[in-house]
Order: sequence, then C-alpha cells, then structure tokens
Amino acid sequence: MKNVIFIAPPAAGKGTQSQKLHEKYKYIHISTGDILRKAIKDKTQLGLQVKEIMSQGHFVSDDIMIALIKDTLTDINKPFILDGFPRTISQAKALTQIFNDLNIKDYCVIYLDVKEDIAMKRSLGRLVCPECNKTYNKYFSNLKPKVPNICDKCNSELISRSDDNEKSFKKRFENYLNEISSIIEYYKSLNILKEINAEKSDEEIFCDIIKELNEG
Repeated sequence: MKNVIFIAPPAAGKGTQSQKLHEKYKYIHISTGDILRKAIKDKTQLGLQVKEIMSQGHFVSDDIMIALIKDTLTDINKPFILDGFPRTISQAKALTQIFNDLNIKDYCVIYLDVKEDIAMKRSLGRLVCPECNKTYNKYFSNLKPKVPNICDKCNSELISRSDDNEKSFKKRFENYLNEISSIIEYYKSLNILKEINAEKSDEEIFCDIIKELNEG
C-alpha cells in the first residue's frame, strides 16, 4: 500500500479514516503532536529544544519540525500516514526533499474535500465518550447514540469538545483555507494529489481512499 499524506479541513473525517487504515492495513499513524511529545519524552537534542520553545509559548520552527519529521521517517519500515504536516508550502517542498533523500517514492497526497457548512454541522454536533473515545453526532441519525448522550459501548455520559462552537470552527476553517490552497496547487503540479469527496459516509470515503491507494 502507498504511504499517505492526508490534507483535510476540520471535521472532514481524517482521524476516522486514519484509524480505519491502521486497523485494516496496519498503517503507522504519524502526527506532528505525537512526534513533538516523543522527542520531549526521549530527551533528544531536538526534543530539548522543542521543550524550551514550547515552555515559552512559542511555535516550533519549520527547521526543527522538518528535522523531526526526517528523523521519524528514517526509522519507519511500514506504510505510514502523515498527519498534520505539511502545513505550509515551505514544509511541503521540504517534505518532497525528505522523501527524495530517504528514497520514499510510493506515496500520494489525499485531499478530503468537504464544504464548510457540512463540516461545521459535523463539528458542532460531535459527541465523544470520555472513557472509550467512541464518537457520535447528534445531527446525523446514523451517528446518534441509541440512548441520548449515553455511549452505546460503555454507558458513559457523552461530552462535547470545548472548542466545538460556531465561532471557533469558522476561524479554524478560515485558517485552514488560507494555509492549504498553495499546498494543494503544489501537489497538483506534482500530479500526486487525489481529491476525495468527504461528504459521503465513512464507509464510502474509506472505499474511495483504498481505490486511490491501489491505483498504479
């Protein structure tokens, strides 16, 4: 199976699809957050720099993130999903160079496309079980819990995320669009961008992803 770079706006279902790929095909899910936490925990040279930067409330620079991504991918020998990187056009170009340096050729960029109104409905209606992390949605009949606000799996009371409100969502979606447009054009120019309609059911989206991964 091809390695995957996921590009998706908030509430497009990237997390769900990543989990499905992991469960069925044993993909390694690599997120920038996990990389940063591991580097800090392992007390690597880069990790110590990251800890100092984050303790001061600053963002980790592109140079450090690129170095961490390269270190992580160097040790990977299974199909992987890259989640949360690249976020800028400079990161995208640096990632292409990393793949060239590590001789990673079998990959594609999957863009999960969803309209803002649908993504917002998913986000604002999202309910999460704090015990087993199973997710539901109060606005979609096929995603509602059997008993209102109670997890089907472990009977715990469901909660909403604190940032799942209309103002916060619109800001996140706007920021995403501003950041991602140049990256999408960049990957289109390399002929490796696969656009998938993320307004379908989870199962349909997953089938579309598998179809793209099996092509070529």
